[in-house]
Amino acid sequence: MADLPMPTVRPAVGPVSRLAPKPMRFVLNWGRRYSLWAFNFGLACCAIEFIATSMSRHDFIRFGVIPFANGPRQADLMIVSGTVTDKMAPAVKRLYEQMPDPKYVISFGACSNTGGPYWDSYCVTKGVDQIIPVDVYVPGCPPRPEALLHGIMKLQEKIAAEHLGDRYAPEGGRG
Repeated sequence: MADLPMPTVRPAVGPVSRLAPKPMRFVLNWGRRYSLWAFNFGLACCAIEFIATSMSRHDFIRFGVIPFANGPRQADLMIVSGTVTDKMAPAVKRLYEQMPDPKYVISFGACSNTGGPYWDSYCVTKGVDQIIPVDVYVPGCPPRPEALLHGIMKLQEKIAAEHLGDRYAPEGGRG
């Protein structure tokens, strides 16, 4: 059975959503903030650090992040870790497009942020943000698990303050 393409229409946020009371937005953002299903797109060494972060010593489940979603259609957080090559870039973009909205991306490590030590190679993409929008950058080569935990907390702060009407506005939205 072939994979059907995801619709390219962005979700519409109704004009009445701006009138939603602030406590309602707080509750909705709280729910999205503490129930992130992570999809790890591990391409190199940083993927091992992602696995270490999800194990019992660091345990990012305590922050409301559920690791190892079954696939992109069940995830709302993509963590890109490792060197993104030009050949792999279409796959990254396709998996991102398969994720349901609202969706978030963490670029984890120097290679996914800027190309890392391979930035000058003919076949390396100069950062995953050349392909998909990135919400949080985690520096390092490879970053320690604590750095990923810090990046997750920064993303959660961003989610807590966001208004979906602003995120999907046609003039200034992502995408």
